[in-house]
Amino acid sequence: MYNKYLEVFIEVADTGSFSKAGEKLFISPTAVMKQMNLMESELGLSLLNRTNHGITLTEVGKQIYNDAKFIIDYSNKAIKKAKKLQNKNTHFVTIGTSLICPCKPLLDIWYKISDKHPEFKIKIVPFEENHSTTLSTLNSNGTNLDFLVSACDSKSWLENFDFLKLGYYKFCIAVPIHHPLAVKEKISISDLSNETVTAITRGDSEQNQNILNKIRTTCTNTKILEAPLFYDIDVYNKCEENGSLLVTLDCWKDIHPAFKTIPLETNEKMPYGILYSKSPSKDALNFLNIIREAKK
Repeated sequence: MYNKYLEVFIEVADTGSFSKAGEKLFISPTAVMKQMNLMESELGLSLLNRTNHGITLTEVGKQIYNDAKFIIDYSNKAIKKAKKLQNKNTHFVTIGTSLICPCKPLLDIWYKISDKHPEFKIKIVPFEENHSTTLSTLNSNGTNLDFLVSACDSKSWLENFDFLKLGYYKFCIAVPIHHPLAVKEKISISDLSNETVTAITRGDSEQNQNILNKIRTTCTNTKILEAPLFYDIDVYNKCEENGSLLVTLDCWKDIHPAFKTIPLETNEKMPYGILYSKSPSKDALNFLNIIREAKK
C-alpha cells in the first residue's frame, strides 16, 4: 500500500540516529543507511541532514515526515476496512479432527473444488479423544464444531445427528507385529480361533455386531475382550500388553507402530462421513450442499 522505506524514514526521524532506528527495527545501521540513501535517490529529494551530532530532517524531509504518517495511518485503516469487508463475505466452517476421527477424507474432497468456492474458509480444530468426552465433542456440533468426520452406523448417533456418507472403511484386524498372524496378507474369521480378540461387544452398531456374531459362531476357543465404544491409543496399548488382536478399521492402520493392520475377509464394511447438527448453520448447510454435489 505504501513504500516500506517510509517506516524506516519515520524511525530515523524520531530517533535522530541510524543506529537507534536499526535497534528498534531489528536491522543493522548499515541497512538503515542504505534504505535512506535509496529512498532519497528514488525520490530525487534530500530528506536528511547527516552530521556528527545525529540526523535531522531537511525542510523537505519535514514535509515528507508529516505526510508519511498520514499515508501509513490511512493505508492501515484502508487495509482494516478491506479485511472487514472480506470477512463479511467469507464463510467459515469448523471441522474437528483427531487420531481416531481424521478429517482428511473431507479435506481430500474439498481441496479438489476449493478454488471454485473462495467464499468458504475451513478451520481445523484438533481434539483429544477419551471415553468421557467424545460424545460431548459431538454435541458441540453447531456451536464449536460444524462437522466431525467419523465412522458411523450407530443408531443412537444417527438419531441425534445428521450424517452425510462419504464412503466405507474396511474391517481389519490389528495384529502385534511379532504375532504369528502378522505374516498374513488377509485374515479370515476362522483365523481368529484360539486367539484373544478385543472387540466392541456393546452399543448399537450393526456392522460391529455382525463381525462379533461371526467370530462367536465360526471360531473355537476364542477369548473376546470388551473394547470401549470409542477407541484411543490406550486401547492399542492394552492390546499390546496382553497380546490381544483388535478388530479395527483400515483408516486406523498407522495409529500404533507395534501393530500390523491386516484386512479381514468379511462382507461387512463401516460407513464413514460427516456428522453434523440437525440444525446446522446456514453456512454449514451451504458447505454441505457443495460437498454433496462434488460427490455425485
